[in-house]
Amino acid sequence: MKVTILLLEDDISLNKTVESFLTINGFKVLSAYNGENALDLMYENSIDLMLLDVKVPKINGFNVLKEIRKEDSKTPAIFITSLNSVEDVELGFNIGCDDYIRKPFALKELLVRINSQLNRAYGSKDNIIEIDKEILFNTKEQTLFKNGKKITLKTKEAKLLSLFLKHKNELIDYELIHKTLWNWDQDPSSGALRTYIRNLRTYIGKDKIETIKNIGYRFVS
Repeated sequence: MKVTILLLEDDISLNKTVESFLTINGFKVLSAYNGENALDLMYENSIDLMLLDVKVPKINGFNVLKEIRKEDSKTPAIFITSLNSVEDVELGFNIGCDDYIRKPFALKELLVRINSQLNRAYGSKDNIIEIDKEILFNTKEQTLFKNGKKITLKTKEAKLLSLFLKHKNELIDYELIHKTLWNWDQDPSSGALRTYIRNLRTYIGKDKIETIKNIGYRFVS
């Protein structure tokens, strides 16, 4: 599973340099040279992190992030810009950026900052399971990331989803589900289970969880 980075930088040489460096380090990079193109890429793809120059054609980087944050997206954003006044830095963070790097910068520093933001937002890669290209599940934090938006699951919802992901395309009977969700001194609740299933279907898609009548469920991968 490759992390996808949106790179907004109108300097062609710098764009290509950063794109090549990040690709070598295992990332998938989608490059944009103006603000309109960046917004199109953001809405058409599942983006894990944004690198945004500010002084770019059509829509500047500040306004690009403003538009994205209006959609309640929590996707990490790092400004990479020659604007270095305290006022510009303050504006960037007020808009909703997670980090701010002044040009010129070392590529190694950029990589360190990217990995820091990814770990902060999504946790270790070992804890991340890809449900599909737009939905990630952090098993440690019990959170879903859908199109960059964070969804916090209830404890039993997270346990149920983890069970499904461990047994993809397998029939899981009610007995195993009950043992997973409820302690030995608790009475399983069919009504509560149906609620958890309904919620998960809302988050990840109805077609992902099949009901096997009178037996249990199957997670369809």
